[in-house]
Amino acid sequence: MNTTKVKAYGTEAKDKDLQEMTILRRDVQPNDIEIDILYCGVCHSDLHTARNDWGGTVYPAVPGHEIVGKVTKIGSEVTKYKVGDTVAVGCMVDSCRTCPSCQEGMEQYCDSGMTGTYNSKDKYFETQRTYGGYSQSVVVDEHYVLKVPENLDLAAVAPLLCAGITTYSPLRHWNVNKNSKVAVVGLGGLGHMALKLAKGMGAHVSLFSRTPSKEQDAKELGADEVIISTDEAHMKSVAGKFDLIIDTVPYDHNVQPYMQTLKVGGTHVLVGFIGNFEEPVSTKPMIYKRRSLAGSLIGGIAETQEMLDFCGEKNIVSDIEIIKIQDINDAYERMLKSDVKYRFVIDMKSLE
Repeated sequence: MNTTKVKAYGTEAKDKDLQEMTILRRDVQPNDIEIDILYCGVCHSDLHTARNDWGGTVYPAVPGHEIVGKVTKIGSEVTKYKVGDTVAVGCMVDSCRTCPSCQEGMEQYCDSGMTGTYNSKDKYFETQRTYGGYSQSVVVDEHYVLKVPENLDLAAVAPLLCAGITTYSPLRHWNVNKNSKVAVVGLGGLGHMALKLAKGMGAHVSLFSRTPSKEQDAKELGADEVIISTDEAHMKSVAGKFDLIIDTVPYDHNVQPYMQTLKVGGTHVLVGFIGNFEEPVSTKPMIYKRRSLAGSLIGGIAETQEMLDFCGEKNIVSDIEIIKIQDINDAYERMLKSDVKYRFVIDMKSLE
């Protein structure tokens, strides 16, 4: 198979900074689309992969799974897109397509494991993993490419491909609507999108915060109220109130106080934390009020397109700070300190 060399930014080891490198992209196959990358969002998963925080990173690693760009070439059998279209690529670029999950449009739960946009086994190359969007271009099967609404700011669209769909999917799965009461835990990249999307669906939306300092920001993002989770009286005042809690906190934390704020049959869904809780989780508030503690990943391709179309209709995008690719290592350090409102997006022209 023929290949093309392109510039990228990646790392050779977990303790090394990201730097410019050259990677190989496959030439366009019959069902492929070649995309000139204009913007790429920066996700915590990028940092975790670059530094092998989760284990399993294969180096060299090129992160980036929030990609927005222009179609520059299409394969002979492509029917959905044409050269010049504005498109996007999210967290996955392939799956088995035949298992029950894939057949139901839930490729993210593929029985064989979805092919991530980066650091996944690449069926076209025996000796390298998939490389992500911190690069000049990418080649992706058309099934995993998404159309971007024309009215949205392209840079601010990029984080929708991860932070957006990660919060949209549970909101849709649990049927959030104008009669719903939704609460969000954590005001970061995921949390700010959860507020915007839930509000766009017409729900009454609240933010749980440990301090009052985020109240103004939360209300500007669409929150109807802010509940101080460290204030016992404030928490008691919202007992049994919420249909759904979207929990975006990315580290081990106590979910027990939040469970008490759910209605009978309510659900607390985790989208940020992957791992084990150190403290046992009591089943008492679940059994006695039929409450659920659940988890959710991203959405499938059809649902991600639905999310983008919804954002186009409601004019919803992420709050971002645009950076040059040469500033990515500093951005990682700032991200660890939550020093961004609320997502970094790389202007990939800086790689030229």
